[in-house]
Amino acid sequence: MSGASAVSPARVRRIRDRLREVYGIPTAPPHRQGLDELILTVLSQSTSDRNRDVAFLRLRRRFGSWAAVRDAPVEAVEEAIRPGGISRVKSQRIQAILRELTQRTPSAGTGDADLDLSRLEEATVQQGRDFLCSLPGVGRKTAACVLLFAYGKRDVPVDTHVSRVGARLGLFRDRAPFEEMHDELLAMTPRGQELELHVNLLRHGRRTCHARRPACGGCALLRMCPAGRRYMA
Repeated sequence: MSGASAVSPARVRRIRDRLREVYGIPTAPPHRQGLDELILTVLSQSTSDRNRDVAFLRLRRRFGSWAAVRDAPVEAVEEAIRPGGISRVKSQRIQAILRELTQRTPSAGTGDADLDLSRLEEATVQQGRDFLCSLPGVGRKTAACVLLFAYGKRDVPVDTHVSRVGARLGLFRDRAPFEEMHDELLAMTPRGQELELHVNLLRHGRRTCHARRPACGGCALLRMCPAGRRYMA
């Protein structure tokens, strides 16, 4: 695991600035709903944002509270989130997370108060990451989403889009594991711009730097991209 990025800060700033020209500067103040963000991120796996949001809203409308989701028959949870895909796996994971959170709460009752993640707001990034990654099925990317979007912590999620764009730009070494990519991207990201770099790299992966047929001819980052220049040669 690398402790600091070998990519020059000037190169990262050039990439950031070019992405800004294309996509603007995204903003999203911390919403402090950690558990909502955690469940939303679980639902986002292997599906579109639209399907994720539909599944999340159906879950909230059907059950009304996270405690009710925890205590419901797993088949009912699975049916509610079916629009989000792989609903059997996700329903089991969501309930496992909620039950684990309840078990860890001293003198736990039965309501949503026992499922609160507000403790993460005062925790360090490492403490929050360690806690979240100890929950069933929660990995580094999911933890980073919760820490960044819910609490404004200094972490940068690396999903398949971000990892693909970063690898093609030469920000990560070839075949680097996701844990290493998270460390590298965090080290190279200017402080306070974690959300911006994550969102704009993700947007670029969705709109231009596709997995199978990247649109290199119209790519704003082509001159900075070793992979793109090889594709165009």
